[in-house]
Parts: sequence; C-alpha cells; structure tokens
Amino acid sequence: MRAIINGKVYTMAGKVIEGGTILIEAGKIKAVGANLPLPHGTEIIDANHKHVMPGIVDAHTHIGIFEQGIGFEGADGNEMTNPATPHLRALDGINPMDPAFKGAVAGGITCLTVAPGSANVIGGTAVAIKTWGKLVDDMVVRDPIGLKIAFGENPKRVYSSQKKTPSTRMAVASILRENLVAARNYMEKMERAKEDEEKAPDRDLKLEVLVRVLKKEIPLRAHAHRADDITTAIRIAEEFDVDICIEHCTEGHLIADFLGEKKVAAMVGPTLGTRPKIELVNTSFSTPGILFRAGVKVALVSDHPVFPVEQLPIQAALVHKAGLPEEETLKAITINPAEIMGIHHRVGSIEPGKDADIIILNGHPFDWRTKVEKTLIDGEIVYER
Repeated sequence: MRAIINGKVYTMAGKVIEGGTILIEAGKIKAVGANLPLPHGTEIIDANHKHVMPGIVDAHTHIGIFEQGIGFEGADGNEMTNPATPHLRALDGINPMDPAFKGAVAGGITCLTVAPGSANVIGGTAVAIKTWGKLVDDMVVRDPIGLKIAFGENPKRVYSSQKKTPSTRMAVASILRENLVAARNYMEKMERAKEDEEKAPDRDLKLEVLVRVLKKEIPLRAHAHRADDITTAIRIAEEFDVDICIEHCTEGHLIADFLGEKKVAAMVGPTLGTRPKIELVNTSFSTPGILFRAGVKVALVSDHPVFPVEQLPIQAALVHKAGLPEEETLKAITINPAEIMGIHHRVGSIEPGKDADIIILNGHPFDWRTKVEKTLIDGEIVYER
C-alpha cells in the first residue's frame, strides 16, 4: 500500500482537504480524508506544503496520431481521400512512443482523448487513453468514446482543393445527413433480420459505427468553431435524435444561452496562440466563463499538437483570469472532461474506487511558476522531478 500524506488535496468531489491523506492499493484509491490511519508497512509520500489533485484530463488531442516533430511520416490523423470515414479508429493510428507522451506526464496530464483530425465530415472514432505505456492497447480506458465529425473550413478546404464535394457548408451537412439516413436504413434491416436471417444485409463497417451513434451508445463529437456551424451540428443531432458534444466551440459565447438551453457540453480550446483561420477570429479566454454562467458543462482542451498538451494548466490559468471561477476551472481540466468522455467512474476526481491517477505540485495549479513534483498513474510513479 502507498499513501500520500500532508498535502492540500483538491478532490474535485467536495471540499479541499488541508493536510489530507490518500491511501492507494492495487492501483486504486482506497480512501481519502484527514488524519487517516496508515496500515503497517505503508510506503509514504510526504506532500507537506504541496498541492495534490487528480491527474489532468484533456478531452481533445491528437497526441500520438500527429507525432511531435516528424511531419508526413508521423501524420496519421486525417484520411483525406473520402469525406465520410466513420470506420476509422484513432486507436489504430496512435504511436505510444511519441515523445509528446513524456511531456504529458511531466505536465501532469494522465488521461486524454485521441481523436482523428477534422479534414473529413465524418473522421472516425475517438479513444480515451492513459498517457503512460508502451502498448496502446494497455493504455485504453474506453474505446470508442465518440464519433468525430467536422464542420466549417477544414472539410471545405480539403475537398474543394481536390475539386470534390464538400466545398460548401451545405454539402458538409448533407454528407452527414446522407450517412445517418443510410445507417438508419441499415439498422432497420438488421432488426428485420432477427426474424429472418436471409434478410440480413452484408456487413458494413462504416454503417455499424453510425448505428452505434443512432442507438446513443456513443455521441457525435462535432468540430465546430463558428456559431452557425455549432447550430448546424445541433440541428442535425436533433433531427436524428442522437447525442452530441461540441469540440472547440470558439464562438460559443455568442450563442451561450442557446447552448445552455440545449444542455450541450463544450470542449473549449485551444485559446492560446494565433488565429490562423477566419473562423477563429472571435477566440476569447472569456468563452468558458460565459458558457459556464449559461449552464453549459465546459472542458478545456489543448488540441495537441496545435498547443502542447502539457501546457493545458497555463491555458486554464488564463481562462480563470478571464472570468471562470477557480473551482470550475479546475473541474474543466479534471472531472468535467472525464464526464464528457464517459470515464468519470475511473478518473477526474480523488475518490475511493477510482484509478489512482494523482499529481503532486509545488504550488497552486494556476501559478505559472508551479512545477509537477510527481505524477502517478494507476498508483505508480511515472514521473518524478
């Protein structure tokens, strides 16, 4: 058994515990509280004068699928040959030897989403993984966690340059609708085949994934920056009665009340950096705070390698400075993304029974001078400064 003692513990499941103790056994959190008795032989990690919190969770990255500093040879996130590729799996493109994973654990990021890119209207399925391991299959927390779709400039630019559809926002929407209709027809045929096997259609890997969306087993994860693209994504989701969450949500603050009414989660970011596309012109650190006040569940994301994943706390600090309350900002990089990813039963807070993914910091999480002292994943120390 291992114990972290004497730290200021941000459980993200209740009050902050001053001088808290966390007991860890077999990779799980066994107990958390103040002045807990320690079994004989417990290995002690003294976090006196340190801040202790759940490992940071990033709900939207391309780590390992767009490898750091390599270029074409390591770019495996966009299959730019067909605008509808729901059968692609991010899991099959991840290289766990990408050096960016070392940066992630050093920055306290212990769990994240890896998603296909946004070149295609339907890009493939995203996966939730831990940031430490040699075999990606052993790193998986949940696969799939959603189906990536994309609106706006990216699919337009990719396929108009090939003189193919879609070259307009109308065509982007129509391709998504066409594929969902085909999936609905396929699902109905599969239902009829339960009574008569001869009526079963040939297996279709693309439609199988879309059927999972129609059955609400996984949500659509919609890349959308502009307000009109966000509303189009929600319009189509309502037409087909499927679950959806918005990635980037750059102009979400312009329609915050609408998003609050729809109860659609937003994965906002990255907000640090330049505005290289027209649809990013309204990027603002104030967006998460405005969305929160409208009743939207907000997670902050790095979109690595667009912005380095290990610097997500810096983005969080600036978002807090721009108006998102401290506790909500901490939630936006811990329990909120875990809930959006559907893995909050395992990560995102320090509670008994959850994975012992914990970081120890030498200062407040939002102080730019703060360094990660230790990162634990499944109870094991995977980084130590």
